[in-house]
Amino acid sequence: MLELAWLIPAAPLAGFAFLVLLGRRLGEPAAGWLAFLATATSFVATAVVFLGLVAEDFEERFFIQTLFEWVPAGNFTVNAGLLVDPLSITMCLFITGVGALIHLYSIGYMHGDPNFSKFFVYLNLFIFAMLVLVLGDNMLMTFLGWEGVGACSYFLISFWFTDSSNASAGKKAFVTNRIGDFGFMLAMFLVFSTIGSISYANILSSAPGLATGTATAIVLLLLLAAAGKSAQLPLYVWLPDAMAGPTPVSALIHAATMVTSGVYLLTRMNPVLAVADGWATTSIAWVGALTALFAATVALAQNDIKKVLAYSTVSQLGYLFLAVGVGAYVPAIFHMVTHAFFKALLFLGSGSVIHGMKNEQDMRRMGGLAKLMPITAMTFIVGWLAIAGVPPFAGFWSKDEILLYAWNENKALWAVGLVTALLTAFYMTRQVILTFFGRTRFFDATAEEIYGAFDNRLATAGGGVASAEDNLVAAHSAVEKAAADVDKRSQAVQVSAEKLNEAKEALAKVSADDESHAKLQKALDKAEKSVPKASENLASSQHGLVQANSGVDEANTQLATAKSAFAALQAKRNSLALPDEHVTALSEAPELGDLLDEMPNSYRERQEYHPHESPWTMTVPLVVLAGASAVAGGLNLPFSKDLHFLGHWLEPSLFANEAELLVATSTKWGLAVVAIVCALAAIGAAIAVYLRGRAEPQVIEREPFARAWYVDETFARIAGGPGQKGFDLAALFDRRVIDGAVDGVATAARALGTSMQSLQTGFVRNSALGIVVGSAGVVAWFLARLWQ
Repeated sequence: MLELAWLIPAAPLAGFAFLVLLGRRLGEPAAGWLAFLATATSFVATAVVFLGLVAEDFEERFFIQTLFEWVPAGNFTVNAGLLVDPLSITMCLFITGVGALIHLYSIGYMHGDPNFSKFFVYLNLFIFAMLVLVLGDNMLMTFLGWEGVGACSYFLISFWFTDSSNASAGKKAFVTNRIGDFGFMLAMFLVFSTIGSISYANILSSAPGLATGTATAIVLLLLLAAAGKSAQLPLYVWLPDAMAGPTPVSALIHAATMVTSGVYLLTRMNPVLAVADGWATTSIAWVGALTALFAATVALAQNDIKKVLAYSTVSQLGYLFLAVGVGAYVPAIFHMVTHAFFKALLFLGSGSVIHGMKNEQDMRRMGGLAKLMPITAMTFIVGWLAIAGVPPFAGFWSKDEILLYAWNENKALWAVGLVTALLTAFYMTRQVILTFFGRTRFFDATAEEIYGAFDNRLATAGGGVASAEDNLVAAHSAVEKAAADVDKRSQAVQVSAEKLNEAKEALAKVSADDESHAKLQKALDKAEKSVPKASENLASSQHGLVQANSGVDEANTQLATAKSAFAALQAKRNSLALPDEHVTALSEAPELGDLLDEMPNSYRERQEYHPHESPWTMTVPLVVLAGASAVAGGLNLPFSKDLHFLGHWLEPSLFANEAELLVATSTKWGLAVVAIVCALAAIGAAIAVYLRGRAEPQVIEREPFARAWYVDETFARIAGGPGQKGFDLAALFDRRVIDGAVDGVATAARALGTSMQSLQTGFVRNSALGIVVGSAGVVAWFLARLWQ
């Protein structure tokens, strides 16, 4: 059955090839089912090989299957081969098992995505690369898989690349991992130059004969490699941003594949670690312990449901490095397995929440989802209890074993690990409460929406002020017009009166029998009629002026009222002083109830949406992973050596390099009780703060935590300032020196060829002359030799 090992990576590779060729034609959901079938086939093949390995004698559980000769170079040859042993098969079991569940989950999660088939192309390729990494029988094969998962992570993290933040997260992961890759390559070169081979069989057998200094150098380079891939300080910065991709990608990267690579590599090279100086392995332990504590503090203040889990992953990986550093290889693999179960469960559970809540990721907008999403809630709670270290769930057994070995090695490391465990229980309880318990906040108005409604109302009120100002201007214009009309009519009255007087005087100067008398009498009659008419018009204009002045008074009153209303609304808006994260139920805030008609579309659309449970393709993997998270602790129970199933299984891969545990039984149980009490105390404290409201969350959620201790910002500042100058100098050196040297050789060859062109005229006489001169030179050389 061991000969079927080739099928383990071949199945996802075949799935990848089929999807590249036929994925678009298959479409949704067939492409997803094909990818799932390929990964499930790989899991079945792994299970068959596992049974075959179990059937072998204890000492024979180390099988190499050579596929073909890969790099033949004289006496040096690198084969493409697979190393089948307990360590690699353990890795393959949870990579393919959890990977298959994530594929099944993705069929529901990615429903409706225009690039549905492309997503599964990348997923199958990712699984293949990870299997090559853990099954490779030499460092070059491992490096091939190492680079493969790095490339696939770039494709998947930036899968929705139209969002610039996703594209940036993908590039950040790719570039940061190159630093670790540099350490891997140097370690591989040093191994080859020292041992003369990069085959694990030769490395592991030759490791005891390595010089301590050489082994130490190899270990430190491997630490650099592992810190990059497994996101340890200071190279952790890519992993929190890796949750930018689709949630199944986050689960695959954070739980079952890529981030475990560094721990696997260090564990695989355990004979080299055994020869290195003690301070080198202690460095691994402290890097892990400090990373675990650092990431746990940051997780306390995150509000994105996936970002909490991302920093949790960084912290849990720190636990694994702590375990490797103190020689606890079995607990490291044990916790890696249990972590794969409960972290995949938590990430997929968060994806189910996001899917059911219209892509909402802010926990401050959640709450009360246990009633709306019961399966997701129940399974998520199992994952929470596992990672919080509550017995009998899986995380308690594996984490407690790491703490036990840390106590055995260094009490300070144990203390850091215990504080980290306490913080883990606290921030995970916070996440569960904010997401599934308390009031349902999904329908609440956000501070942005409330301010938006106020702004809408202020805009309306501002329009009222502007309209009142326009009315006032119009009223003043009417007054000016009316006043001008009064002046005009006054002048008309005066003119009419003057004409009447003139008519009277003219009529008085002529006798009644004068022939002009009748004409003048007629003019007088007309003038007498015009005076009352002009007076009447003047009175009308004066009345119009009074009305226009009244209109000005009314417009002033309206303007004052509009300004007063605007000022009151502005003062009400400013008095709110809502923080960005604030959410308010308008039904419970009567002072804001009148804003309902002004709320933006985002609020209205949310009122019409109902959070719901996910489809069965998403909930079935949750149930399976919840079961594994509950019972996986049985792999390595501490009650008896006969119950150390995983420890016995891994012995052939550890070459007796596991640290010896010198702790009394009473101390073991005492430390376990301390860990349980700390976990329960942290859970109780989180309930008091976030469910009972006994303290303000701001006491815990400090700004340095929320901003990850400013590490990212510092890196960005350095890279954008002094770092940029260094990059520019490197680019200048590359152009002038490197390119100059290469181009210079080509230029010299071209110049030499050009100068030789003059000797090739094409004439026979010139060729004959060359022959004669050359022959004479040869004869002269022979004569000179004879003379000597």
